[in-house]
Amino acid sequence: MGARRQARIYAFQSLYAWEESRPPIDELLNFDWLGAEPGETARTFASLLVIGTIDNIEKIDEQIKEHLTKWKFDRLARVDLANLRTSVYALIFQQDIPSSVTINEAVEIAKEFGSDESYRFVNGVLDGISKASLF
Repeated sequence: MGARRQARIYAFQSLYAWEESRPPIDELLNFDWLGAEPGETARTFASLLVIGTIDNIEKIDEQIKEHLTKWKFDRLARVDLANLRTSVYALIFQQDIPSSVTINEAVEIAKEFGSDESYRFVNGVLDGISKASLF
């Protein structure tokens, strides 16, 4: 697995923990919970995703809410929400990364960590945001 994929997983997991208990950012970014030291590239990219997502959470959540169909934001599975948040951050603020790469990575994370239907849901929301060209 590549460093960036691993970083996206670390970021997604960190945001899941943040949503559950709101630990301090420095606690999230030390990645002690991994049980192993992440490589420097993965640590740096994951930290960028976590900090950027949390710093822009209102704008990110607004985009997610605008692109939900037949779903209420407060009813989203926390796994899907954490995945969507990191991915929407990348779509909006990391425009040097093709949206197709961001969406594909999110779909793969949803397949690994979400429910059986999560990947379709995540793909649909992110595709809608990407096509809206709001950024």
